[in-house]
Amino acid sequence: MMLMPRRNDFDLWDDLFNDPFFTNKPVVKNMKTDIIEKDNSYLLNIDLPGYDKSDIKISVEDGYLTINAKKEESKEEKNEGNFIRRERYSGECSRSFYIGEELEAEDIKASFKNGILSLDIPKQEDKKQIPEKKYIEIDD
Repeated sequence: MMLMPRRNDFDLWDDLFNDPFFTNKPVVKNMKTDIIEKDNSYLLNIDLPGYDKSDIKISVEDGYLTINAKKEESKEEKNEGNFIRRERYSGECSRSFYIGEELEAEDIKASFKNGILSLDIPKQEDKKQIPEKKYIEIDD
């Protein structure tokens, strides 16, 4: 099993001009993730500063581990006045990793401390044998 983040297509120009400097859009939260391979498992450490444990939902479906985090803007912030600059994120973000279809949600252990979500994902034995490479001869 190989743990891989799901890749999204990107365009340099779209990324540049979607920057908050050019728009009034809030900064989009990116879940910065470290993946550590251990003897019998993979350890994911995901930065989620400012979130509470109750804001985070973790699911496993069709071989994908998905982490969703949702943070609502508090009513207290709305009554404080007009924002001149806003860099702290409120809203929803999500990230998915392919973990294989053999793993179930019960196999994964999660903890959340100091704004870091830690997921311990057991390694699975490769049940599929990779076929030997065969070559095709080219006729004259």
